[in-house]
Amino acid sequence: MLLLMKKSGKPVPKNPEKTAAIAQALAGDQVLQLDFSNTEIAFAAKSNEQLKKSAWMFGLMNKHWLVGLGSKVGLTAIRMRLPFVEGIVKHTVFEQFCGGTTLLESIPTIEELDKYGVKTILDYGAEAKEKEGDFNHTMKEAIRAIEFAATTSAVPVVSTKITGMARFGLLQSLQEGEPFTSETRQEYKNVLKRLDAICHVAVHRQVGVFFDAEESWIQDSIDHLVTVMMRRYNRDQVYVYNTFQFYRHDRLQYLFDAFRLAEQGGYKLGAKLVRGAYMDKERARAEEMGYPSPIQPNKEVADDAFDTALRFCVDHYENIAVCNASHNAKSAHLLAELITEKGIPRDHPHLNFCQLYGMSDNITFNLAAAGFNVAKYVPYGQVREVVPYLIRRAQENSSVTGDMSREYGLVLKEMKRRGIA
Repeated sequence: MLLLMKKSGKPVPKNPEKTAAIAQALAGDQVLQLDFSNTEIAFAAKSNEQLKKSAWMFGLMNKHWLVGLGSKVGLTAIRMRLPFVEGIVKHTVFEQFCGGTTLLESIPTIEELDKYGVKTILDYGAEAKEKEGDFNHTMKEAIRAIEFAATTSAVPVVSTKITGMARFGLLQSLQEGEPFTSETRQEYKNVLKRLDAICHVAVHRQVGVFFDAEESWIQDSIDHLVTVMMRRYNRDQVYVYNTFQFYRHDRLQYLFDAFRLAEQGGYKLGAKLVRGAYMDKERARAEEMGYPSPIQPNKEVADDAFDTALRFCVDHYENIAVCNASHNAKSAHLLAELITEKGIPRDHPHLNFCQLYGMSDNITFNLAAAGFNVAKYVPYGQVREVVPYLIRRAQENSSVTGDMSREYGLVLKEMKRRGIA
């Protein structure tokens, strides 16, 4: 990832706190001082009114029954294109988790993050398309985002989903080994052309590209397509990243295999590490269709696999560019600790952190203040396009037991510190 590299000859903007922290790290300071409970740093960018609105939002999300009901009703209402519903969503959950409806509307968010040494990973929020015209539109939006990113050092990476540019059924048939017909062969060629167009522009403009992981029954096809792009474009430095979901029990071995393949092929591996986003769906499908679940037996095993992957990537950091794209504070601290203990510069372009916009500010802003490469994953797009993403965010933050969510608790802690609770 190119988080602190110059692009188009423009110097990286200076942030006094981040610059001082980096200088200290480069000077050989091996003491890691990182406190994710520091809400003063975490919410420094939020005004009192913004903090109160976040508290109200996360308070609602903490009501599991309300999130479930709202997800179903909201999705139906959006599909019916009821205008008042879009307005409500835009000024509540959309505002919390998205940068804007367009790139232009997202600029204030990008600039505000950059003031605190936090970069932006842009993601056009559309997903699960089925028509060639929609696929081409998603490709053009990704290229437009790359062209925009090339104008500012605040946006080093653009993220996209392959299901926004390829038919789900095609990816599934490829994975199942179904022979090509004349139609599916042409479809496949069109998918490769779209991905190649994105990666070609990204390399030319010196912008990284994340390709998201998706469901296990199409992931082998995605892995193949992204590997083709990495082999083509990651020769000298890393521009193309695949995503590894460690709630799957086979992904740690796949990371080892992917690195070995990269070594043999003479290219560098781009690895975005996540725990995953489809666990319930995966288990339900496995049970329904009678095959072994691809999901880890429990959270502890998944956490161990994730942290082992981090250690492996740091051990091979010269040839693996890794992004720890997790909200897990222990894993974030582990990567920071490994970087510090090994005396690697905290701003090394191969060692990065990322969290979703609107979540885990305690991790993001404290990492940035300590001089590490960290970015927010900022989706944008029309409200109706990003509703599936927003529903996942709301569900992530809800609690079955009704206990106060982590995000809610952190916001309330900062409000109490400011005396506005």
